[in-house]
Amino acid sequence: MVRVTPDEFEALVAEALDAIPEEFQRHLENTLVTIEAEPSRAQLDDLGVRPRDTLLGLYAGTPLPHRDANFAALPDTIHLFRGPILRASGTRADVIRQVRDTVVHEIGHFFGLSDADLP
Repeated sequence: MVRVTPDEFEALVAEALDAIPEEFQRHLENTLVTIEAEPSRAQLDDLGVRPRDTLLGLYAGTPLPHRDANFAALPDTIHLFRGPILRASGTRADVIRQVRDTVVHEIGHFFGLSDADLP
């Protein structure tokens, strides 16, 4: 497993978020991004993730296309799971790519895209 400190990992997430084009970033202003060591058993169970599968990130909230003009709710949350991302990466370059891809994937869910729509 690649060694990346929690602070380095947080910086990689910040870089990935900063790389999102402004026309998309402006919609994310009320979206919380958290970094967690591992997904919880409840998160895995809720998604039907089998023990041999890996969960790198998770979007929790109401996708933008499903909101009406009167929509009010707690902030959406994008969870990034450091342990699975590091275990899925063989090199530091892999970590950077995996963080970027996971951030983009979860933001895609915010915009209403399904797993089938996303790479």
